[in-house]
Order: sequence, then structure tokens, then C-alpha cells
Amino acid sequence: MTEAIDVIRFHQPDDVDDPLTEMLRAAARRLLAQAVELEAEAFLASTEALRLPDGRARLVRHGHGPEREVQTGIGPGGGAG
Repeated sequence: MTEAIDVIRFHQPDDVDDPLTEMLRAAARRLLAQAVELEAEAFLASTEALRLPDGRARLVRHGHGPEREVQTGIGPGGGAG
């Protein structure tokens, strides 16, 4: 005896078929990224006076240095930060 079973697919949060909703989500992500960036900058600015015994800054932000040329064994490479 087999019984018919109806399967109903639930709406998933990432299912967007509305361009306006997608645009708003993208804008919200950008705003959150900017807020986190500003918060990190404010924190580092507030700890700027903290130094190690050798005079270097106690807190630094890695991965945000200026881009520079890298020389490899096969020639110049892309920038590293």
C-alpha cells in the first residue's frame, strides 16, 4: 500500500526574485562593511599611544599596507599588501 505524500518546499531566506530586495541587501552589506571599518580605525586610533619596549606600535592592522611590487624568481609579480 503506497500513500501519496505532498512535499512543500519552504521559502529560503536567500531566494530573492525581487531586484529591489537584492539591491537593498547589497547596500546593507556595504554599510555594515563601512561601519566595521570605521570601528576598527577608531579602535586603532585610541590605542596609538601604546608602544612596545622597542618603540613599535603595540597594535597594528595587518593586510592593509600600501601595495608594493614583488620580485620573484621569474620576474616582477603582482602587488602584495
